[in-house]
Amino acid sequence: MNILVLNCGSSSIKYQLFDMRDQSVLAKGLVHRVGMSGSKIDHKKAGQSDKTVIQTEILDHKDGIKKILDLLTGEKTGVLKSLDQIDAVGHRIVHGGEKFAASVLIDENVLRAIRDCIVFAPLHNPPNLKGVEAVTEIMPKVRQVGVFDTAFHQTMKPKAFLYGLPYRFYEKDGIRRYGFHGTSHRFVSRRAAELLKKPYEKMKIITVHLGNGCSIAAIDQGVSVDTSMGHTPLEGLVMGTRCGDIDPAISLYLMKKYELSVQEVDNLLNKHSGVLGISQESNDLRDLEEGWPKRSERANLALEVYAYRIRKYIGAYIATLNGCDALVFTAGVGENSPIVRGIVCKDMEFLGIEIDLQKNEVTWRGAEGDISTPNARVRTLVVPTNEELVIAQDTMEIVGSKTGKGKGKV
Repeated sequence: MNILVLNCGSSSIKYQLFDMRDQSVLAKGLVHRVGMSGSKIDHKKAGQSDKTVIQTEILDHKDGIKKILDLLTGEKTGVLKSLDQIDAVGHRIVHGGEKFAASVLIDENVLRAIRDCIVFAPLHNPPNLKGVEAVTEIMPKVRQVGVFDTAFHQTMKPKAFLYGLPYRFYEKDGIRRYGFHGTSHRFVSRRAAELLKKPYEKMKIITVHLGNGCSIAAIDQGVSVDTSMGHTPLEGLVMGTRCGDIDPAISLYLMKKYELSVQEVDNLLNKHSGVLGISQESNDLRDLEEGWPKRSERANLALEVYAYRIRKYIGAYIATLNGCDALVFTAGVGENSPIVRGIVCKDMEFLGIEIDLQKNEVTWRGAEGDISTPNARVRTLVVPTNEELVIAQDTMEIVGSKTGKGKGKV
């Protein structure tokens, strides 16, 4: 079975084509600057050493997906003889609210429910939907599956997901903690159990997803019991450009003092804060780590604040779980920054977390392994995430089942 996985952003489309007989990637790529000048496609098929770069006008998501399909079936760039060889398409959908606790086969009811969640994810759900609509137009007979970032965290109890607001806002408006990066947290926590050769359903695991967006999850016996992102991806850790946890009155203060609009404050907190806002240099940790700890006072401060917030959440989640068997670092920064891992894990032996400094210095880049000292009570792992594979696996399971239905609710 061949599964095409699509992750449609506002101006980009990531794609991978899987052969699910052995879960190998036949081809993958990225469409840049959809609907903008200077658009292009980076495309790479299995066995190809270098990517193929195609400079081309891409008017919208439908045009981008059509060009992806042309590449997958092209004489020089293709890996398929025809589109009929694509058995199903799996889509990353950012927000499913309380409507979806698992991946589902997409139909009109599901589309309606995803549209209802646009209010929670106005930047993400619309382009996700455009991807579904484009595939429907181009390949009307192919089955499509929605895999939701929020689904994994639907196991949280009310004590973890409710805010200290009047209850009517939850009942009427759905204001609560939803959490994100669920597909990543699910994958790396299961993989950690496999690496440690322990039953997943009996483990207490803390997963640390660190990229430009960051989140931590507390996973007890295979289910998410808490996570750092909240009603939106703005809450929680200090991120590349997002502020993370702040006193909510700060927004009101800024609006009053500087006469900022709601949109201006939204842009400030989401796009000009976090590591970028503190350092005033870059939102990319790689830039700030260059020359560390002698780069600049602001760069050092941004790294310290970034790591300190992670440490606080780890401590809180060890208390939440009443212990911890494994701490897992993943995503771009989590996998490739020994500096961040080192700062986070320093002097945490009293909690059972102790890393081997030599093992930690390795830049893993796709590798996985245990960086703990031999006697550490908590195993600290680096596990590369693979959200696309999870989407492909869920898609295959759903379209291959007798009913074609997932466990989501609409």
